[in-house]
Amino acid sequence: MNHQSNNLVVLGAGWLGSALCVNAQQAGWQVQGTHRSAVHEHDFERQFLLENGQLTHQIDLQNAYWVYAIPPRSRHSESNYAQTLTAALTLAKKLNAKGFLLCSSTGVYDQEPGVYSESSDISCTNERQIKLYEAEEQVLEQNGKVLRLAGLVGPNREPGRFIAGKELNTSAEQVVNMVHQQDVINAIFAVLEHWHQGQSIYNVVNPAHPCKRDYYAQKCQQHGGEMPRFTGADTAERKVLGSAIEALGFSYQYAI
Repeated sequence: MNHQSNNLVVLGAGWLGSALCVNAQQAGWQVQGTHRSAVHEHDFERQFLLENGQLTHQIDLQNAYWVYAIPPRSRHSESNYAQTLTAALTLAKKLNAKGFLLCSSTGVYDQEPGVYSESSDISCTNERQIKLYEAEEQVLEQNGKVLRLAGLVGPNREPGRFIAGKELNTSAEQVVNMVHQQDVINAIFAVLEHWHQGQSIYNVVNPAHPCKRDYYAQKCQQHGGEMPRFTGADTAERKVLGSAIEALGFSYQYAI
């Protein structure tokens, strides 16, 4: 693919979205990444703000791929996640978007023990599942695509720091479903570069699934943190598979 001819709009230039913007710029893409604020630190930043049903934005890239990287739990979208997504889809269509990719979450799958893939049934038994599933359906109905991301790790998001000393409502025997920031970014590019091939939904989950006791013991030791306390007793595994996307030529390169 000739990157020089490609445009990219990233809705939500936060921890993941900003790194995606930088990677795209380095590859020669024309990039616009959004924040709520009209004050910007980077040349790619643009405002995208939905308040009281009114959209204020500075996006003007025609014929771009759009990546929606606003997490549903962020302050930006806690109360109007669906409305913000609808506004983004409408604007993307107006600007002749080449494709619209939603960064969803493996949290859309049931929390019951089992092995989950893209074809697994989703029960929608809790509010978070419903919010994620409805967002995915909204995008798929517009011929968009969905990436279901596992727990994110990477620069300034180190598990040994953010869980140190905490009480976790889970079993130490449960396995982790995690993925590194750079692998997610590479997965996004893989989907964009093969937009007219493959599946509409992909999981992005590192193939390593150590148990939480071993994983967090290693991370806390690396960063001098206190081990978390596990209060759950369930030993059955909940594992999400992320291998399907490898059919696009993508491979996981970064340790979790």
